[in-house]
Amino acid sequence: MAIMLILGLVLAGTSGVLMLRALNFAQAGRRRTLDQIASYGFRSSEPEAEPSDLRSVFGGLAATAGERALGRFEGLRSGEGQLRKLLTSAGMYQTPVASFIGARILATMVGPVILVLCLVAGSLDLRVLLSCGLLTAMGWFLPKVVVQRRARLRVEEIDREVPELVDLLVTTVEAGVGFAAALQLASRSIEGPLGQELRLALREQSLGLTPQEALQNLGIRVESPATQMFTQALLQGESLGVSIGTILRDLAVDMRKRRRQAAEERAQKTPTKILFPLIVLILPAMFIVVMGPAIMDIARFLTV
Repeated sequence: MAIMLILGLVLAGTSGVLMLRALNFAQAGRRRTLDQIASYGFRSSEPEAEPSDLRSVFGGLAATAGERALGRFEGLRSGEGQLRKLLTSAGMYQTPVASFIGARILATMVGPVILVLCLVAGSLDLRVLLSCGLLTAMGWFLPKVVVQRRARLRVEEIDREVPELVDLLVTTVEAGVGFAAALQLASRSIEGPLGQELRLALREQSLGLTPQEALQNLGIRVESPATQMFTQALLQGESLGVSIGTILRDLAVDMRKRRRQAAEERAQKTPTKILFPLIVLILPAMFIVVMGPAIMDIARFLTV
């Protein structure tokens, strides 16, 4: 009975989250359309109404809980900078650290709430205690693990897209376009996380930062080897007075060599990675299929 109650609550929470995502699809499409229109210089004179859905209510509760937790616990305040860096690396620029901590706190409340419900229903046993403890631990650690995975995948995607950016910049610069204009053209044509980072760097330049400072901030935000190589090469070339075209051409050659070496490294790791599924999954199944009938015949012969 208790397991069925926990399973029902988990399924109900999952359905609620999916319903909120479904309701948010229309608003997300509307925001994307408005952002595309605004990129051409057209903006609405009327202020947009704030969405009053359950997601905003949850965000307000999370922000309040996170601010109170940051005010009371010194350990959370000491790790605030690392969490801000992690959120930035994951592309969650508009997510405050307090809201993220508050969301983790609210997620940890799922286990105690289920425990109280089971206590009221009179179906409290050891399995329920272990399940509620597991849900509480998952509620605290799982959001951070998800954000860390998202940041890692985002950095890897940026690392794969940087060589295409360098090739595009080489083509446009050698065609006679200035580096700033070439960077703007690249930011418009490149999609994904790298395009977001380039547009953010250009926005920082429009707000008053120098191109060198914008590139330094780009290298700080994205801890990718290819991005670090790209920004350091441009900054060193600018300080030494080397031609941008020469720097980009040499950098493109280095990027191709690095990509080829990374592919060869992944190919050499494949035999080692395949050992685990081979030993744990494939070989036992083969032994069961091949030796199973013989073992059954021997067992039947011995029992007669």
